[in-house]
Amino acid sequence: MNIPAEEEKPLYSQRPDWADVVSLEQYENVAPLAPIFYTDEYKDATNYFRGIVRSGEMSPRVLELTENIIRQNPGHYSAWQYRYKTLMALKSPLDDELQLMDELAIKHLKTYQVWHHRKLLVQQTRNPGPELEFIANSLQVDMKNYHTWSYRQWILAYFNDDALWSHELDFVESMLESDVRNNSAWHHRFFVAFQSGVRNGDEDRDAIVRRELAFVKERIAIAPNNASAWNYLRGVLDHAKIPYSELQAFVLPYSLPQPPLGTPPEVVDLESPLPSKDSQLPCVAAIEFMADIHEAAGGGDLVKATELWKSLANEHDTIRKRYWEYRIAESLKTKSAGDG
Repeated sequence: MNIPAEEEKPLYSQRPDWADVVSLEQYENVAPLAPIFYTDEYKDATNYFRGIVRSGEMSPRVLELTENIIRQNPGHYSAWQYRYKTLMALKSPLDDELQLMDELAIKHLKTYQVWHHRKLLVQQTRNPGPELEFIANSLQVDMKNYHTWSYRQWILAYFNDDALWSHELDFVESMLESDVRNNSAWHHRFFVAFQSGVRNGDEDRDAIVRRELAFVKERIAIAPNNASAWNYLRGVLDHAKIPYSELQAFVLPYSLPQPPLGTPPEVVDLESPLPSKDSQLPCVAAIEFMADIHEAAGGGDLVKATELWKSLANEHDTIRKRYWEYRIAESLKTKSAGDG
């Protein structure tokens, strides 16, 4: 990012207070075939940075220099690394550095180095509490940013404090209320429920599985054509080693062109909630799920699976036609082998 004009300063080569530093050209005594055309400001700053690294200087002016470089190129990992070493050598106030990171992280959410530097700082401050609020605010800028979610998981797992975990399900549920198709939020919920250890109150793992199945079924009923929720459903079943066939009663209505008739609207099956009004049916994910049930059953059910795959290939999911034809061919091989 270019420094705004009102904040521009003379080049380091023009500053008297930097006259003692011998700058080091990137291409010293080299004629590169395809040189990168940096701006004069960036070339000047990085030349002096290489000079600083060569001399081993760690001082307040090094912090100013590295900030200058990072603002121009937030992916400059060497500048980040040397900045951190300088902060440690000077015993600089890390809360001030975190305030700077608050600004830079929001501007450069997709830059790995920003988050790695923040991680190093929090390891030193040992104060993870404010980080969850900061992350929540960052996610309002980009609700699916990988680095932000990854950093949140690191904070939770690294410090593993009950106070940090206490409201995490509420947080992720609020994110899904904002966007039920947020695959990052679904992934985080699975991390909290199944991949981060067992906390007080969660010892009954069967109860956790039932809770998560109920939660995801309700969200599928709201938005049936939501691949993230169907993937979560499969993840819970696979984790708990529950056969897909046990959810056939729930999935079947979503695989049909119209909701089944004969169920009074006032009757609600909490185990198998029906698709919401005006849902676009049949649902591709449900058809695939039913086909997987029949494929697992084998025998005569392979024919049912094949018919469902044909419907996907020829009507409901034609963009993946060749994939469904592959599934059909593989099932025919299995059937032939069984008949033989």
